[in-house]
This record gives sequence, C-alpha cells and structure tokens, in this order.
Amino acid sequence: MSKDIKQLLERLEQLLPPAPPPTDWTASIALRWRRTHGLNARGWLQPVRHVHRMRLSDLQGIDGQIAKVEQNTRQFIEGRPANNVLLTGARGTGKSSLVKGLLNKYHKQGLRLIEVEKNDLVDLPEITDRVAGRPERFLVFCDDLSFHGAEDGHIALKVALDGSISTTSENLLIYATSNRRHLMPEFMQENLETKYLGDEIHPGETVEEKISLSERFGLWVSFYPFDQDEYLEIMVHWLKTLGCAAKDAESAREEALQWSLQRGSRSGRIAYQFARDWSGRHLSGSGAGKHAKKGK
Repeated sequence: MSKDIKQLLERLEQLLPPAPPPTDWTASIALRWRRTHGLNARGWLQPVRHVHRMRLSDLQGIDGQIAKVEQNTRQFIEGRPANNVLLTGARGTGKSSLVKGLLNKYHKQGLRLIEVEKNDLVDLPEITDRVAGRPERFLVFCDDLSFHGAEDGHIALKVALDGSISTTSENLLIYATSNRRHLMPEFMQENLETKYLGDEIHPGETVEEKISLSERFGLWVSFYPFDQDEYLEIMVHWLKTLGCAAKDAESAREEALQWSLQRGSRSGRIAYQFARDWSGRHLSGSGAGKHAKKGK
C-alpha cells in the first residue's frame, strides 16, 4: 500500500463516527436506542440512568386497561404466547405510565424496556438481532406514535409486526401508545372512497392502508377521558401520595376544578400536575421533597 493511499485512509477514518459503545446490560432496566447519522450510521443501546419509577397502584380509573395489558405482559414474561400491544385514546390518561408501571413491577422477573423514537423504527431488525439470545424479556416501547404517510418507520413497523419472511425474537414485543386509533390522521375526503354494495360497506384503499398497520397489533386497549369525579379522585390520590392530609385534599377540590378548566382538560396528567403545584405551595420544603420523590 502506497504512502498516499494510507494517509487518505487515515483521513477517512477520522471523518467516520466513532464505534458505538458495547451494551451494558446490567447498568439499567431500561435502554434507549441511539443512532448516529451520515454515510456510516450506527446504532447502539444506551442505558437509562434515571428510570421513572411509576407504580401501577398510582394509576387511577383505568383498572380494566391495566388488567388486560398486565395479563399479556405476564404471559410474555413466563414464555407463553403474547401479543404486541397498541394503547390508544385520550391524552394524559395513563397510556405510557402503564408501560412504565409494568417495567417497575416486573423488572425483577427479567422485564426490560427499550425506548425507540419513531424515526429509528427502521432499525427494528438490528435491535431484534441485538437482544436475540438474551435471557431478559424486552418491550420495545414507542411513545406517542403517529405517522403522516408511508414514512420509513411506518413501513418498518408494519414489516416487524407481521409482514416479513423473518420475525421478531421470542423475547421481544412491541408496545406503542398513540392518540390516534389507526396511528395516522384521517380526513373527510377519504370517506368519499367508501363504496356501498347492497348492505355491505367497502372502505376505500386509503382507509384500508391506514387500518392495515394498527390491526397488526394483536391487542388494542382504549383509554377514555375522565369525568369530573374521576379527575378529582386522581387529584386526591396524588395529594395524599405527595404528603397532604385528607382534609387538605378536600379543601383543594375547588382549585383543582379551576385548574382543569384553565388547562381545558380533566386528564390524569393534569390532576398530577395540579397536585404537585398545590402540595408544593402548601407543604413544608422537607416534607414535600421527600414525598414528591416517593410519588415519582
């Protein structure tokens, strides 16, 4: 090899991104898929240093949804058949918190979480190869998932769920949350494609294409907006968790309703945010800090 060629190769190596670090499987119960960009893009699994320790017992008003997803997750952990899960519905009703709560409850039984951004779903085959053969059971978690067309991630997810000659590893499932039932926006124009043959309804090709992704999830779980009483129950739960007395929680009801009106929502997230604000203003510094960490 000539000296000039050797120098050229050395310069090219300097332009390439560094090799991704090896996965430290013992560093955390949750990991994130990270990816470099460019001609020589590479991906790696990065341990999450501060995992959100949500408890299933903190999730109020969604007992039915918890039961369905927890049963599916137990089947998966125990090596029995289980489904990929799509959690859809109203904002702030506990979809992503439910997945975090399952991780917190079952990580000692080998459950692990891999968070993947929508744009990185094209790397699902590589992620599958990374975890294949590992003794843990992995949930690939895609939060707030939605597509606006035939994006790369949309196609990759369809293939990974059900549509390729290969399949995902037996120790991996996909859990996704979305505010849209079919993961894509729906327009009035698309309904005009629907054809009626007697008593039969035949959706148009655009609608069929949008439905084709969501229906590949074996388990659908829907979440609905909370009414006023449910919202207040969630608020009271969080105030007690954060260290407030029962009489304090009762006196906060009117403020909690005003807070929800200002935010235009009675979701569990809004109730939690109000509880943090109210307890922070009314509790002593040391007590509030201790209970806030416990609640998280």
